Amino acid sequence: MENFNTAIPVEQIRYNEQGLVPAIAQDYLDGTVLMMAWMNQESLQKTLATGEAWYWSRSRQELWHKGATSGHIQKVKSLRYDCDSDCLLIGIEQIGDIACHTGERSCFHQVDGQISAPPADTLSQVFEVICDRKNNPNESSYTCKLLAGGDNKILKKIGEESAEVVMACKDDNPEEIAGEVADLFYHAMVALAHHNVPLRAVYRKLQERRG
Repeated sequence: MENFNTAIPVEQIRYNEQGLVPAIAQDYLDGTVLMMAWMNQESLQKTLATGEAWYWSRSRQELWHKGATSGHIQKVKSLRYDCDSDCLLIGIEQIGDIACHTGERSCFHQVDGQISAPPADTLSQVFEVICDRKNNPNESSYTCKLLAGGDNKILKKIGEESAEVVMACKDDNPEEIAGEVADLFYHAMVALAHHNVPLRAVYRKLQERRG
């Protein structure tokens, strides 16, 4: 059983005329909205009891254990309801990293009819660009030049940026501190990409230490 809030007042949730409530599944690490489905009281109770997401299929008129056939189950990390008690937000660990029946990570993968990565937090989006630069080198790209220089170039920059963070903090200038920390984050993510360490691994460590 995962360590999440099981004290959701199932009976107090405001279900619609069909006895359903919308449930939004969100990646618990980077905040990506993965899918929206419906729950009824029974599926919510099974979700709370098992620690895995259960929904109600309106087309089949039956309970639906997400990932039961595909293996792409959703382990529940958190469960919240909104101020009106008529919508659920489920923080999940998506096993297999695929939530959509099309094979995409998120059901929200289309922009103007084109396939696009769903929005996540800013660091994840920047890291995605860095990884793209690694996989598709461009001579004019600063990121590609760093990656081409390997550890010597990347780690030198991390050292320089760390010193600049220290100096900005010594000067007590909030704008400079934010800028220098942003630079340090970026160069640290270049090092992650160079060593094939996913940013999610860092997030997972932070979650573990958060307890």
